[in-house]
Amino acid sequence: MSCELMAAALERNGSGLAVVASATDTSEVINSYVTAAPDICIVGANLKDGVSSGFKATRELRSQSSDARVILLLDVEQPQTVVDAFRAGAVGVFSREEPFEVLCKSILKVHEGQFWIINRQIQYLVDSLKDSPPAITDAKGTQLLTKREQGLVHLVAEGRTNKEISRELNLSEHTVRNYLFRIFNKLGTSNRLELALYAINHGQTMREGTGDRS
Repeated sequence: MSCELMAAALERNGSGLAVVASATDTSEVINSYVTAAPDICIVGANLKDGVSSGFKATRELRSQSSDARVILLLDVEQPQTVVDAFRAGAVGVFSREEPFEVLCKSILKVHEGQFWIINRQIQYLVDSLKDSPPAITDAKGTQLLTKREQGLVHLVAEGRTNKEISRELNLSEHTVRNYLFRIFNKLGTSNRLELALYAINHGQTMREGTGDRS
């Protein structure tokens, strides 16, 4: 019922949104994406098949299609759930505690190719990287950056400016900028926020692989 009510509300909103499919569990989400090919997926954190199953559904969507754009719908916003949402591959997070109009706005922004994340949530991501900065790897666990580049990413994650990074690493600001451009090109990112989200998402592969071997 909750799913049907949200679908009806989105179509009545007047923003030109069209709901092409509805689903209540992980398998339905995957199948609906394949058959309906939606521009944006709104996935609840807790689907019919279990608590936090929405995170699993998001990971599966992203593994099947790197173009899948998911907004994860959280019952309650908590720092770890926000981090987990972006780590699963979401490009936006929306809490049910927020006004419905904000959800419509988030959908339109994500459709334009932007991330939907507010300053408070950015701080959650920064804090998580400071606590346990991940090595950035591909799906096979191969590190994508040199040690110097990885160190620079960690400093960016700590919120350091180019000037502060240049002092920390004893480099000129011009060299720091060149390093950043090189990192952006390697990872397909274009700014510090996208870099932090990339580190959150791809660093999980390394940690899970390490856990399996221990």
